[in-house]
Amino acid sequence: MHDAYEASPLLKLTVQIESITAYDDNLLIGTRQGHLLMYSVPPKSNDKQELQLLRYGKNFSKKPILQIEVVPEYNLLILLTDNIICVHDLNSATIPQICQLQKTKGATLFVLDVQRTQSLTGEKDITVRLCVAVKRKLQLYEWKVDQFIDFGEELTVPDVPRVLSWCGETVVLGFRGLSYILLDLDGTSKELFPSGKSPEPGITKLSDTSFALGKDSQSILMNTKGELVQHNSVKWPDSPSATAWDDPFLMGIITDTLEVYTLEGCLHIQTIPELNKARLLCRCRKGLVYVASVSQVWCINAVEVTHQIRTLLEQNQFQLALKLTHLSDITEEEKAKKTWKIQTLYAHYLFANKKFAESMEQFFKSGTDPYEVIRLFPDLVSQPTNANETSEHVTTVPILQDRDLEQGLLALIKFLTEVRHKLMGDTQAKDKENEKNSEKDTMKGEKTKNITAVATEQLLKIIDTTLLKCYLQTNDALVAPLLRLNHCHLAESEKTLLKYQKYPELIILYQTKGQHKKALELLEKQSNESDSSLRGTERTIQYLQHLGKDHMDLILKFSGWVLEQDPEQGLRIFMEDVQEVEHLPRPKVLDYLLRCHKDLVITYLEHVVHFWMDNNPLFHNVLVHQYKEKCLAGLNPNASPAEKQNVQHLRQKLQQFLEKSTHYTPETVLVHLPFDCLFEERAIILGRLGRHEQAISIYVNLLNDVPKAIQFCSNVYAKFEGQKNSEKGKNQDGADEVYVTLIKQLLKPDNEGVLVATGCTPENRRTAQPDLETALELLEEHAAKIEPLKALEVLPGNVPIGRIRHFLEASLQNNLNERRRTQILKGLLYAEHLQVQEQRMHYESQSVLLTEFNICPVCKKRFGNQSAFARYANGDIVHYSCQEKKA
Repeated sequence: MHDAYEASPLLKLTVQIESITAYDDNLLIGTRQGHLLMYSVPPKSNDKQELQLLRYGKNFSKKPILQIEVVPEYNLLILLTDNIICVHDLNSATIPQICQLQKTKGATLFVLDVQRTQSLTGEKDITVRLCVAVKRKLQLYEWKVDQFIDFGEELTVPDVPRVLSWCGETVVLGFRGLSYILLDLDGTSKELFPSGKSPEPGITKLSDTSFALGKDSQSILMNTKGELVQHNSVKWPDSPSATAWDDPFLMGIITDTLEVYTLEGCLHIQTIPELNKARLLCRCRKGLVYVASVSQVWCINAVEVTHQIRTLLEQNQFQLALKLTHLSDITEEEKAKKTWKIQTLYAHYLFANKKFAESMEQFFKSGTDPYEVIRLFPDLVSQPTNANETSEHVTTVPILQDRDLEQGLLALIKFLTEVRHKLMGDTQAKDKENEKNSEKDTMKGEKTKNITAVATEQLLKIIDTTLLKCYLQTNDALVAPLLRLNHCHLAESEKTLLKYQKYPELIILYQTKGQHKKALELLEKQSNESDSSLRGTERTIQYLQHLGKDHMDLILKFSGWVLEQDPEQGLRIFMEDVQEVEHLPRPKVLDYLLRCHKDLVITYLEHVVHFWMDNNPLFHNVLVHQYKEKCLAGLNPNASPAEKQNVQHLRQKLQQFLEKSTHYTPETVLVHLPFDCLFEERAIILGRLGRHEQAISIYVNLLNDVPKAIQFCSNVYAKFEGQKNSEKGKNQDGADEVYVTLIKQLLKPDNEGVLVATGCTPENRRTAQPDLETALELLEEHAAKIEPLKALEVLPGNVPIGRIRHFLEASLQNNLNERRRTQILKGLLYAEHLQVQEQRMHYESQSVLLTEFNICPVCKKRFGNQSAFARYANGDIVHYSCQEKKA
């Protein structure tokens, strides 16, 4: 408790006080005898209160003045006497009556609603509305042009109201023995709850949307929707006879005392005694309240706010101190400073009492430096090396352990997370604002921006490093997500993670901070630890895959131990379907594999060529070379059984690659082929070079494999037929005569030393006998693909004509077919030529008559003698220069 108000006797009267009201420095009293007294009550000076009677209307009314209200802006005095509403002019010394509302005859109660607003032009607008209870009816009036006029229809209520209050567009009614009712101006109503055992209902307006309702010995806070504003109610010692709201205090008269409570927390603040038979309570303005009995008036003045705040802080009543600071009349700047100071003290008080969540909420509201909050947890702050470096503002904090420490850290995490989000949001907003700066402010704005960015970065570094330490002590599953997008201090975070042996998280830290070498060294070290989650090569492989081409040296350096330990999986460093892996410099990778891991070259090149479809001749040439080397190693007499068993499979792959790939360099490959083996591969390359005679000679004379020679000829001729006519004309490699060449080799095996030209030594040659039967079969089978004259030239003269009858007939038929096809094509082309000529003559026969009276539809000008013109298909004629303008 503290003294929020001071009470002082104001005056004693010989007449009986029935009603009071006050405004500014004026106090008006209505008596039971019908007198009206108006006093001037200047501010208290030297503990003395000097009163001045301004007006005294002894015969103001013949009946008691039951209720009295004032509208200072219009100098209106509104009172209820003799059960009728009367309106008087306060501006005149005699307070004459302006009007009397005859419809209100029988009135028992009224309430005013004064709305003070300000227009866009700055003019003040005052709206005065009046609600009068006449038996079970409510009459609504509005002040317009010096009189109250009706607005809206009369509203019917279930009983005669005992108390009224007007909140916004809702009238709150209290009845004796019945429930309170909310009545909107459109006639809709909502029943609340009865007033209980109280002799009279009580309504206290708190704002335009909220009010307090009396029930038994408590005041319940509601809003105009009929909902509870707060669940806690103000509990009085007894039912108050009158209440008033002087923000932030709720006052109530209870048996010769004035009780003062707060709404927040419903705390009892003060009891002002010795108010003998007090029954009326009237608030004049903030900090000034009048209390009246039948014959006496007391003035209740608020104690100076600064003194109240000082007392409240001593009593640790920080919330009330904040409320009073907010309501004080000091400047906004001073108010902000005091608010920050009180919030900080409040936060520290809450923390000392282990109310961590509420404490952090206050720290956040006050905008306290996060580092100052972090220092409340000494274990989270790095101790300075020099004792003199410690801050002079260190606050004594409780030693937290076990459950308290966990709760404190969780509250700190929430606080730091909110600060971090706010900081990031403010940074983005400032960046957008800086983009809008004019060019003349660019240099100044850039300097300020840099300073702000550095300060923000430092603060984020402190916050994220602290969050890391908190997560490690509360929920280490959140460490990794934090580190993936962090501003943590590298050295401090590294030290902390090593302390807790969080090696996977340390890898993430190194990765985000660009410390890839440290990360890879740690991965290599942990790969051999049996109890480590980083055991093996998988984590290193994944790390290297995402480094990218800018870190090629690191990739090559640390992939070595992985490839030695697990070659198959290690090769994924260079072959995975990952963007960074695909963009690695492949020649550099190939060079590294050739130097250090030659056995993996073929696997890598097959992936590059077949999966990535790389057409670089380098990779195709090297792949052929590697196949060749492996084949030669397998054909070596000293080769291991595994190599000998695998050689046939490798030769098939080499032959297929030589046949299908079009990107290796056959000349280069041919130079490096051995002369004593791999003859079929040599034949394929010779065929690629267009040296078909040599290739066929190898099939026939060295391999003695006529079917493969026939297949070779079939492939070459099919390729020849697939070429366009223009390409066929340029073809000089004898592809169209490949069958004739084969027949020649069958009839006269290497009679012209063709094998010598291939480089094969004589000892590799086989004795091949002339094979007339096979040659004749070829003639019959492929008659359409062989030139008759050239075939007859190579055939021996002793071949009977009957043996080549089928060939000759087929050849003659082919020639006849070709001649007919040519004749038909000639006729079609001639017919097309005639059609074109007819069309030409049709267009040339059309004429255009153009005179000096013709007008261009585009520019609306006549055609001159020298005008060039254009004619559209629809017959329109325009100037040549206007043709593009015509829509």
